[in-house]
Parts: sequence; structure tokens; C-alpha cells
Amino acid sequence: MLTLDKFHDECGVVAIFAHPEAEKLAYLGLHALQHRGQESAGIVSSDGLNLNQHKAMGLVADIFTEEVLAQLRGSLAIGHTRYSTAGDSALLNAQPIRVQSNKGPIALAHNGNLVNANQIRQRLESQGSIFQTNSDTEVIVHLIALSKEHTLPEAIADALRRVEGAFSLVIMSADRIFAARDPRGFRPLAMGRIPPTEGHTRETIVFASETCAFDLIGAEYLRDVKPGELIVVGPDEITSRFYSTSMAQSSCIFEHVYFSRPDSTVFGRAVQTSRENLGRQLAIESPVEADLVVPVPDSGVTAAMGYSAESGIPFRFALIRNHYVGRTFIEPRQSVRDFGVKLKLNPVRALLEGKRVVLVDDSIVRGTTSQKIVRMIRNAGATEVHMRISCPPTISPCFYGVDTPSKKQLIAANKSVKEIRQYIGADSLAYLSIEGLKKACGDGEKTTYCSACYTGNYPTEIIDVEEILPAGVRR
Repeated sequence: MLTLDKFHDECGVVAIFAHPEAEKLAYLGLHALQHRGQESAGIVSSDGLNLNQHKAMGLVADIFTEEVLAQLRGSLAIGHTRYSTAGDSALLNAQPIRVQSNKGPIALAHNGNLVNANQIRQRLESQGSIFQTNSDTEVIVHLIALSKEHTLPEAIADALRRVEGAFSLVIMSADRIFAARDPRGFRPLAMGRIPPTEGHTRETIVFASETCAFDLIGAEYLRDVKPGELIVVGPDEITSRFYSTSMAQSSCIFEHVYFSRPDSTVFGRAVQTSRENLGRQLAIESPVEADLVVPVPDSGVTAAMGYSAESGIPFRFALIRNHYVGRTFIEPRQSVRDFGVKLKLNPVRALLEGKRVVLVDDSIVRGTTSQKIVRMIRNAGATEVHMRISCPPTISPCFYGVDTPSKKQLIAANKSVKEIRQYIGADSLAYLSIEGLKKACGDGEKTTYCSACYTGNYPTEIIDVEEILPAGVRR
């Protein structure tokens, strides 16, 4: 699959309670969350007695046809769209995970990463547990089934107290929906409602990784599921409890830098506001004389708008993205230089020729794509290319639900800013400061953020990544 050199979030989740077309709303919710994962998707629905499932590799719109959705009719549904790490792209790891347990039928969908999954798995396997996937998520299912608590809500709470790391979960039984976040609040999870309508007299409760899913299905955003909270939506009532003592909040700041859609509210804050602020702060910290501000689409657009507004330098879409590149392509026999990037991005020569350009992007990972884009801008006639990055240098991998390269593959962990500038071929290069990043995203207002990928200071006790997540034990 062709992809630019970007970080990847590993999934999005959605849940629907009490709607006559719950499966269709789940499908639409996943469609809105497609940016959070393009490898596989799945939906489990309930008709009040049975849990019906369909999941497959590919994009949401391709997987869920009218015929497929007709087999998933129910009033409750949960869904999941997933991005997998290398070597782990397989149908057996697609979610939701559905099982028949001693607590009854349950299905579970997870956004995040459990840093103690491998240790738990080894212990459970030594005690006779048989795992069906190599996903870290499955350990939660086993812990629920093995819990000595007699009710499902208590068993879920018991299981969640035993796992460490990042998790936003939606869980379904035959007649209930459960939603939970880890005590540090790493990943987002929002709660909403659809008012009763003619022919449907009951309020519908919905959950999703981002509020943009609510906009598509006509739901009103109520609030975020709180860190350490377990919400149970049942036939008669909605209950909430905290299964864990409170911890220092560590919401993923990269949700505001890159992952979430700009039209979402995440961690109680509009992503659009944060991204514009990132660009404005970047212009204050790293000004430059130039003729144009050009975003690397699509992720650099909003920050570039902020940079332009603050600096007064005109904003132009001088890089055009092709949104219709499929999973496979035929490359010419005589190799075209920078073919992969050219397939996705093309410069507008009429805008760039003879101009000094500020090129704004959200991150530099390995540096290979940035190098090709800078070369592309120069070849289109730009006289100067000044690279501006709307976050600090990424020096450490993430263990909390973001697919990042190892430290040795992160260019900023191994090269100085000057060396990176020389490598990508820019006339100047500047990153946003960590202080500027937190200020732009409102750190300390409605949440405090995890910025371990920029600082190396992890909120949880971290051991070597190969020990936490050996080959095949990552989602």
C-alpha cells in the first residue's frame, strides 16, 4: 500500500444503543472515522438475543454493502476501523472481537495499546488460555471471562484494573453497551445522543472516537467519557462508575497535531482551533521572509492557514493531492524519480515559479518524504524552500496506540535540526517548541497532554518495545 511518511493511529470505534437501524448508524460512524484506520473494519450488532458480526480487510464503504448490512439488523451495534502495524495486517486481528463467554456473548472494540499485554498473555497461556488472535486487545476479553466477579459490569471493571496503557473501549452484550477509557485518558472517546423521532420514541445513545461521527448521524455531543470511567447503557437506565482511582491526565497531544479531523472536538477542545494556533505560534517562533505559505496536504493545511494569518504571507494550495490513489499501482519499467510521492502530490508550477516558499507540515518522521517534497517544490521553480513543522522534533516512539517507527528510524532522534535541514534540502528548517505546542493546544485547560514522543518522558513505566510488543503482538 502506498503511503506518505506519516504516523498512523491504529483505530476508531463507534457504538450505537437503541436505534432501529443501529447497524447503519455504526456503518456511517465508521465512515466518518475512516481516517483513523484503513486496513480493516468490522461491525457487531445485536437483535436482543444474538450478536451478529461481519468484518473484513479494506475500506468501510467497500466492506459494508446493502446485502451485508441486511444481515446485521439490530438495535445495538459497535464498530471498529483499524490500522495495523507491519506484519500484522490480517483478518484474524480485525475487530470487534466477538466471543461466547461464561458471562454470555460479548463483543469488544479497542483504540489504544496495552503496554503489559505480553506479560498478561504469557501468564494466561501458561494457565491454559487459548488465544485466537495476536492482538493485545484479546487479553481484555480473557480477563473479563476469567474474572471471579459474577456480573458483567463488575467483570469488565475488574479486567480494566489489570491492564496498563492506553484504551478507549466499547463493549456490547446482547442488551447493553459499555464504554470505558483508561485512567490517564490517552485516547479520545465521546458520548452523544439522538433525540426521539416520529416512529422511534426512544433516545439513542452513541459513542465514538471523534465527534465528526456524530455530525454524520445527526447526534448531539454530550460529553467525553471520563478517564477511568465505565459507562453502562442498558434497557432501563444509564449508569456511570469509576473503576480506578484518578491518575495524572495524559491525553495524546498528537490527536490535535495530526490524527483527529479538524471538524472534531477532542478532549473537550476543537481540533481546528488547536491546529490554527499551532501555525500561529510557529510563525511567532520561526518567522522568515517569503512570498507564499504552502501546506503539505492534507495534514498541514490548517497549521499553514494559521502561519499565513499570523505572518501576513499569502496562503496558497501549491501542492495538489490526488485522493484516488488505490492500494496497488503499476510503476513504469524505467523508474520515475520520487514516483511514490508524485503519485500522491503534484506542484502547481504557476504558483511556485520564482517564489520563496514556506512549506508547512505537521511532522517529519524518517525525512524521506520531506526530502522528496522539497525537491519537488524546487523543481517547480521555487527559489527558496523554508520548512516549518507544527510540532517539536519526534525523538521517541509511542506505546499508547500510535504506530511509530523505532527510535533508530526517527530522524530527529539521530540527527540535529541542522543535519535534518541538510538531508531534506531545505534553505531553513524550524520546529515548534514544546512550550509553544502545549500553549497552542490548551494544555492544562480541559486536560493535560502526553508529549512523550517529543520528550521521551513516558507517563507509564516503559520497558523496551520489543519486550512489550514483540512481533505480532500489536494491533
